[in-house]
Amino acid sequence: MNEITKGLFELQDTGYRDFHAGLIPNIPYEKIIGVRTPQLRRYAKEAAKRDDVYDFLSRLPHDYYEENNLHGELLKLLYKDLYAFLEQLEIFLPYIDNWATCDMLSPKVFRKDLPFVCQKIEEWLKSDRTYTVRFAVVTLLQFFMGEQFAPEMLELVAAVENEEYYVRMAVAWYFSMALVKQYDAAAAYFETQRLDNWTHNKAIQKAVESRQIDAATKTYLKSLKVK
Repeated sequence: MNEITKGLFELQDTGYRDFHAGLIPNIPYEKIIGVRTPQLRRYAKEAAKRDDVYDFLSRLPHDYYEENNLHGELLKLLYKDLYAFLEQLEIFLPYIDNWATCDMLSPKVFRKDLPFVCQKIEEWLKSDRTYTVRFAVVTLLQFFMGEQFAPEMLELVAAVENEEYYVRMAVAWYFSMALVKQYDAAAAYFETQRLDNWTHNKAIQKAVESRQIDAATKTYLKSLKVK
């Protein structure tokens, strides 16, 4: 075991391990160390200064869930140039094997050239890898739901053809937030039933849980649910 991974074990919380294992059921229990996210992020800042950090990054695939989480954090800390970061990200993406590692990434460096990132998103959406597709959808949600939003982005997500649960959940999450943040553009997808029934209903369910949608709109959205 390398020294950086040993450091993760020094942060182990077995109670948290037991709890968190239930949230990522596709990861074998023995592959989870049990490190809370704030501690892991603090540790990443220390590990980024180590002489052996690039050796750690080169050791793919990793053995443990937290090693993957740490890998993502280290990429964000070490690669401040967008294009260098993307080069490393392309190497790492095929090894992401769960929703939590995927969603933790959220690289702020993307803001340096969002139009270029959007081009990459279109490529990732066509991937046959579950968490590459999920990463693309979540990136659209995290970085393109405000001023950078364009209606055609809804079409990109609606066109995703992937039956994997964690992709479908990401699509539903995306459209639920679109109903919150970009209602006028998103509502038509529900009024014309552009999504499959499960995603349609799940997105509405999540949207009406938001405090940012008024009561009348929530009632209307509930009336659009399909049976």
